[in-house]
Amino acid sequence: MDNSEYHHPENDGEYKGLKVNAGVQRAPSVNPGFRPRRRREITISEYVEGILKGDTAILARAVTLVESRLTEHRTKAQEVVEKCLPYAGKSVRIGITGVPGAGKSTSIDTFGMHAVEHGHKLAVLAIDPSSERSKGSILGDKTRMERLAKEHNAFIRPSPSAGSLGGVARKTRESIILCEAAGYDTIFVETVGVGQSETAVHSMVDFFLLIQLAGTGDELQGIKRGIMEMADGIVINKADGDNIAKAELAATHFRNALHLFPPAESGWTPEVLTYSGYYGLNIDKVWEMMDRYFEYVKSTGYFQYNRNRQAKYWMYESVQEALRDSFYRHPLVQEAMPEVERAVLADEMSSFVGGMRLLEIYFDNLDRAHAKLDNTKEDE
Repeated sequence: MDNSEYHHPENDGEYKGLKVNAGVQRAPSVNPGFRPRRRREITISEYVEGILKGDTAILARAVTLVESRLTEHRTKAQEVVEKCLPYAGKSVRIGITGVPGAGKSTSIDTFGMHAVEHGHKLAVLAIDPSSERSKGSILGDKTRMERLAKEHNAFIRPSPSAGSLGGVARKTRESIILCEAAGYDTIFVETVGVGQSETAVHSMVDFFLLIQLAGTGDELQGIKRGIMEMADGIVINKADGDNIAKAELAATHFRNALHLFPPAESGWTPEVLTYSGYYGLNIDKVWEMMDRYFEYVKSTGYFQYNRNRQAKYWMYESVQEALRDSFYRHPLVQEAMPEVERAVLADEMSSFVGGMRLLEIYFDNLDRAHAKLDNTKEDE
């Protein structure tokens, strides 16, 4: 070891009786012999075979593939989803929402344990809020679902919301299909509960559960028309100890508010219950409510009708997403965008005109491409 780098002035001759040793050389923080191993690419057939066998490692990688924004990953993911589709659709899909702090993760842990103990296989797709500044997410839902995370028949997948509508991850619906193909008969979709439109999660689940709190002084504030109309069931959490009376009073307020709304399209009258996710009180009653709902909507035919409507909705959502990507990836649009933005910010044109200008560039180029294609066919 070269000690000159670690020279101490105390070792100079002018200092009598002083000596400082050089110490031990610090080991490198990374093993110099370490060579990162790239995971082997999995083929489409291997993905499908692993998912159908219930391999959670393959399932997790398939969900990651579905969530990827890379074009080559999207193409591969769509093939995997298409091949899994015939094996999907045999689960009940339950959306769970509520304001932050309402105890969604704790409740899912308790609800999920109840399902697993009764012989069900449960998949939890927990949507974590993404930072608008850094675009990152904590993805810490497994730490709040301690018991469920250890269960063999439970699969927990936190995903970043990535700014999508209602805090729902962009590809949650495809993830549901993969989980169903893997044999999970109960799917929980937890939203971030940001108070925005929860339409996205409502349009991919069979039962929409709203979790509320009592004793916080905002019972009436929590009665929002939009979210209340979507809810198939409302549960008041933390109904334990001294809070039981407050929870029952809040439940009464919600029941009274529900009478003011028009009947749900399903014909089902939403029920309001109280429970405690932390202490596991009245969990069986919440499940009994959901069982009554599923029995009712399946007997009336609404269950399958709603599934079909959701499939059509997501078909057109896919069209809109593809068109949006095609527009923003177009080189001529990307080239013109800075100048149009400058003109809008300088008040030289309105935002509406600026948007139309970019659309004209996009559609004019498409028209020219189609005309060129038609002329080529005529020449042939």
